[in-house]
Amino acid sequence: MPRIPYLPDDLNEPAELVAAIRARRGGLLLNLDRMLLHSPPFAAGWNAHLRAVRTELALDPKLRELAICVVAVENGAEYEFHHHAPEFVKAGGSAAQVEALRDPDAARESAALFDSTERAVLALAVEMTRNVAVDDATFEAVRRALGDRCTVELVGTIATYNMVSRFLVALGVEPEDC
Repeated sequence: MPRIPYLPDDLNEPAELVAAIRARRGGLLLNLDRMLLHSPPFAAGWNAHLRAVRTELALDPKLRELAICVVAVENGAEYEFHHHAPEFVKAGGSAAQVEALRDPDAARESAALFDSTERAVLALAVEMTRNVAVDDATFEAVRRALGDRCTVELVGTIATYNMVSRFLVALGVEPEDC
C-alpha cells in the first residue's frame, strides 16, 4: 500500500510537466509518476534526470539495466525490479540471468552466467549499494572494462537508482499490476 495516495491516473496538470512525463512513458503515468507529481518541481527534475540516464548515456543499456536490477534487489525495491528486469532482457540479458540476480552475491561469482565485465558491474553495484565506498580492485576492474566515461556513467546510474529505490520503498510505491 502506498503511504501517500497516488494522484489520479488521468491527471493533466501541470500540463507541460504531465505531457513530458507521458511522452517519456509512452502515454502513461506510472504509480511512481503519480507519487512524484505531489511535488511538481521534484517531478520535473526527476523526469529530466532519469530521461538522460535512460536515453543519453554511452553506457551499454544491458550493463545499465544489470546494475539497476542489482540495486533493486539489494534495496528490496520490487517495483524497480519489476520494471527493469524486462528492460535487461530487451537489452540482451537472459531469463536465467534475471533469476540469478535475485542473489547478487552468487551472481557476481557466476562465470557461467555473467562475463567478466558483467561480474565487475555486479560487484560495483553491490558495493556501492551496501557500503557506498568501493574497493579499489572493484573500481579498477570496472574502469579497465569500461573506460573513464562509461565508468562515470555507471557510477552515476547506480547512485541514481539507489535514490529511486529508496523513494519507492519509503513511500510504498507498488508495481502497476498489484
